[in-house]
Amino acid sequence: MQDMQEILKKAEVLIEALPYIQRFNRKIIVVKYGGSAMVDPELQKNVIKDVTLLKLVGFKPIIVHGGGKEISRWVSKVGKEAEFVNGLRVTDAETMEIAEMVLGRVGKDLARMVGELGVRAVSISGKDGGLLKVEKKYSDGKDIGFVGNITEVDPKVLYDLLDNDFLPIVSPIGLDDEFNTYNINADDAACAIAKAIGADKLVFLTDIEGLYRDINDKSSFIGRLTASEADELISGGIIGGGMLPKLGNCTSAIKGGVSRVHILDGRVPHCLLLEIFTRDGVGTAIVADDDTLMNGEH
Repeated sequence: MQDMQEILKKAEVLIEALPYIQRFNRKIIVVKYGGSAMVDPELQKNVIKDVTLLKLVGFKPIIVHGGGKEISRWVSKVGKEAEFVNGLRVTDAETMEIAEMVLGRVGKDLARMVGELGVRAVSISGKDGGLLKVEKKYSDGKDIGFVGNITEVDPKVLYDLLDNDFLPIVSPIGLDDEFNTYNINADDAACAIAKAIGADKLVFLTDIEGLYRDINDKSSFIGRLTASEADELISGGIIGGGMLPKLGNCTSAIKGGVSRVHILDGRVPHCLLLEIFTRDGVGTAIVADDDTLMNGEH
């Protein structure tokens, strides 16, 4: 028979999760899914299991997914070279066609994986139901093709899916006023959707453990900070590189009414469950300035 201590530990874990399950029951959580956790099949299964479990214990999850590495792979297959300006993919008409095809397939694959676990999922893009309206985005004045800046979110299609017990999976593609198709940065799409739909939580699955005051000093890890503190890190030049726009999205979401934003390392198995259902958490939580902690919460 299993060691009784081990069995009791499992019970403790379940009891620890209970207040969080109660607090977030029927609350919307937007999960931005990208990075290594999308490429590694084992990590992919873990993420899908986590999100499905969130759904089954009463959350209302929405997945917004990227697909950058897969798009680059297909772009090179047709003999083109992926080109980036300030981290944004230069997207001509042919690249846009490839991106839409790849993202559509990624979304359908994720919906299938969720379905295999007994939850009904629907893969849509920001073009469906007028979800994401965009205008052309320029990078420092440079034309980078069909890259969109979100101007408006109409979340009705998401509310309809959630109300009918579906798990929505969204590809970051939108339409402009002339109904041209544009590629959108997945972080931007997740942030805009979270704000528009009144999400309680927004989670970014990334390839880093969370935020550090000094990336070379592991002891400078930040487990929790307020939106104002995050703004100070940005304006003080402490946070740089690819983390800068992500942190900007985090503070924008908090100011837009999202209760909490989490930056998690998607390479850690079940990081989503550890962050949401345990006292210590495993990533960085960004909260409103007047946020009050639950007992023992970080």
